[in-house]
Amino acid sequence: MNIEPFLLERFFARHEFSAKYLLSSSDCEALKMSDLLAMADGEAAQLWEELRLGYTESPGHPRLRQTIAGTYSTVVPEEVLVAVPEECIFLLMHTLLKPGDHLVCTFPGYQSLYAVARSIGCELSTWEPDEGRGWRFDVERLPDLIRSNTTLIVVNFPHNPTGFIPPREEFEAIVGLARERGIHLLSDEMYRPLEIEQGATLPAACELYERAVSLSGTSKVYGLPGLRIGWLIGRDTELLQRVRELKDYTTICSSAPSEILAIIALRNRDGIIRRQRERVLRNVGHLERFFGQRQEAFRWNRPVGGSICFPRMLVDDTSAFCEELVEATGIMVVPSEQFQFGRHHIRIGFGRENLPEVLERFGDYVDRRFG
Repeated sequence: MNIEPFLLERFFARHEFSAKYLLSSSDCEALKMSDLLAMADGEAAQLWEELRLGYTESPGHPRLRQTIAGTYSTVVPEEVLVAVPEECIFLLMHTLLKPGDHLVCTFPGYQSLYAVARSIGCELSTWEPDEGRGWRFDVERLPDLIRSNTTLIVVNFPHNPTGFIPPREEFEAIVGLARERGIHLLSDEMYRPLEIEQGATLPAACELYERAVSLSGTSKVYGLPGLRIGWLIGRDTELLQRVRELKDYTTICSSAPSEILAIIALRNRDGIIRRQRERVLRNVGHLERFFGQRQEAFRWNRPVGGSICFPRMLVDDTSAFCEELVEATGIMVVPSEQFQFGRHHIRIGFGRENLPEVLERFGDYVDRRFG
């Protein structure tokens, strides 16, 4: 396998644990272990106390799969496969795709969603949004990107890095097009249901279409990236079985402690998401004021959902700007070059509690630079 370097992850590897302030993290505020364990009900507490650190079931702990299924409307545990989110993408694409296949993918985006397919030998068409229309993905353009050998359509809503969510009727049109052409659909739903605008939550693709697979996990919305727990859900159980068989060559099974902790988190899903959403809404208010006061430096589309946004900076090269920024202030910001999307944007993450403090420091630097 010959796969290109993961630019975003290499950038984070350079700065994430050395920079004092992170302004581009895509996950929400991380929970403390003690706080999470305090949420455990009687059964989950017993599972934790009596846990033996052996192997777990490859598709996921039965209680975990049952709990995940219960967060959807029509999903049953047999339609759930637990793995690391990144691993889910890798396994699904290596199961589903072969050299010469074609896929369409929302872009810019998380690099795995298209780079893994390219490493297999697939052809790629990128579906890019219109920044001038709030980063809207034009559904009418999607049919023009599909070819006779298109095997997979990949979408990601709420979208990383722009925070865009299409109206429900447009999302259903995407699903309908995939169904009409018999194309598999991978729906990256890692930020669902962290919506900023009321009523923007989309249905899970796996519950709309028998050849759709939904990807989700505990990393972003739940603030539990350290658990490394994610899942694929699909009604095509034969496809999931093939993914499971390929998983025997990667992790085999998940971390036993992480699975029990994920059960606790998912059983307290409503409270965790409510608190994360309250934080995100507060922080969006801070961002509105920040950008409103600095229109000489930024152009901003307010995100519809998720905990990230993708403002345009009025500089010639955001990559150079971000390197200078981290050197001068200790603030890490990801430039759009790491998304292979030019040099005029930056990704800002606003799911962390310290955003106001970091924005103040960032604003001081910007004001000196553009003053």
